[in-house]
Amino acid sequence: MVYSARAAVATSHPLASVTAIDMLRRGGNAVDAAIAAIAVQCVVEPHQTGIGGDCFALYMPKGATAPIGLSGAGRAPAAANPAWFAAHGITELALDSPHSVTVPGAVAGWCRLLADHGRLSLGDVLEPAIRCARDGYVVQPVVGLDWSMEAPILAGHKMAASVFLPEGRPIPAGAVHRQPLLAATLDILAREGHDGFYAGPVAADMVECLRAHGGLHSLQDFAEARADYVSAISTRYKGYDILELPPSGQGLAALMMLNVLDGMDLSDPAVSEADRIHILAELAKLAYHHRDHLFGDPDFAATPVRELLSPDWAQFARGRIDMSRAAAPIVWPEVTQRDTVYACVIDEDGNAISFINSLFHSFGSRIMAPRTGVLFHNRGAQFSLVAGHPNAIAGGKRPLHTLIPGMVMKDGACIAPFGVMGGPYQAAGHAELLSNILDLGMDVQQALDAPRSFAYRGVLNVERQPDAGLIENLRARGHDARWSPTMIGGGQIIWRDPDTGVLAAASDPRKDGCALGL
Repeated sequence: MVYSARAAVATSHPLASVTAIDMLRRGGNAVDAAIAAIAVQCVVEPHQTGIGGDCFALYMPKGATAPIGLSGAGRAPAAANPAWFAAHGITELALDSPHSVTVPGAVAGWCRLLADHGRLSLGDVLEPAIRCARDGYVVQPVVGLDWSMEAPILAGHKMAASVFLPEGRPIPAGAVHRQPLLAATLDILAREGHDGFYAGPVAADMVECLRAHGGLHSLQDFAEARADYVSAISTRYKGYDILELPPSGQGLAALMMLNVLDGMDLSDPAVSEADRIHILAELAKLAYHHRDHLFGDPDFAATPVRELLSPDWAQFARGRIDMSRAAAPIVWPEVTQRDTVYACVIDEDGNAISFINSLFHSFGSRIMAPRTGVLFHNRGAQFSLVAGHPNAIAGGKRPLHTLIPGMVMKDGACIAPFGVMGGPYQAAGHAELLSNILDLGMDVQQALDAPRSFAYRGVLNVERQPDAGLIENLRARGHDARWSPTMIGGGQIIWRDPDTGVLAAASDPRKDGCALGL
């Protein structure tokens, strides 16, 4: 854990953390620092994020009583709808299909947030990322490990493989990697702003690439790209206000879990580790079941936010938890209806930002535009092809998103910007992280370090712990429990002491990053 009396940053990559500190030293604020850090991560963690992805943020200016929510979620092409896919015999949106690619929204989000709330120019903020892409960067250990593990998925994608598998092999940790095409595109973006990406030669290259792969995208779809300001949703947990972005993100699921946990005492010594994991698993199954059935783009479907954050839903959920056995999730009868980077910054003036950017799965769709080096995300794979579903694909619609920046407030002041990576795990991860801090009394670094568990799609994965009988205990309750074959997620957090103003910053040991302070 890093303490600071002035400013602090935390990201999943050391170059991104240093970049954020440098932006603050150059007179930038939290917005400048976060976007500069994320832009660097789009180069140095290419499997996790990129300018062909989406972004979301919660920004709390000093003196404000509520954060500014930003949705940089891309929209489906205007021509996309379930009837078209049915007519063409397409029954699923494959992860490497052009139909999994919505118009990238990250750049629109960066440009809008920076223009409205930053201090530095886009050129200043993007300069470190351009330098990394042009001159090269050293691949860090966790990035190198992920790269080697994901190399097989790139092999059949000629353009992406030429960049990320030169000579047919992944770039190992300790080696230098360059992306000159991406550097040139970032340079255009730095000079021309929003329109340098969504119009002109860059947009033309992206559209031509996607259409060549069978996509429905048009230049008009890109020209109409925009980021939107949205109002945060919140709940009260152990005396703190926890804020998330509304659907089409899954932050509502995190708040639903916290609402239930707020009526329970996980700090009770009588609650064993197996009990705690069982409770979190049952809540995750229930909250995610509601997510999959009810969440969608609010411009197209009305997610029952108020009902799902009500005491009645929390009471229903608590009543579904049987401590002796696992239960199948159901949708509350009263309602009728993976790969990411994160950065948080609190600057010297007290401005705080929680920022997240992603390609979704590792290396996204693996489709790369040939002249611009833009690697596209595959967030559209989250769409449903079932007509009438709240998350059914439609022209101009945003898919269900797993990306959720979080923020803790108390008495109208920001206490902590925080985020947890790991695709679907993020909502459960928010609940688990905050429970570690506010129920179990861990400091922020301990809370990130602690072993994790996640119940999803019928499997309960648990990170290894000294308790050899833990898995057997959970299996006896009916869980398909197993030791997780990989680390679960990642995360960063900065916690401000409301009395002293001292900042405690932490970065997840499952990633290469670090926390730094001024």
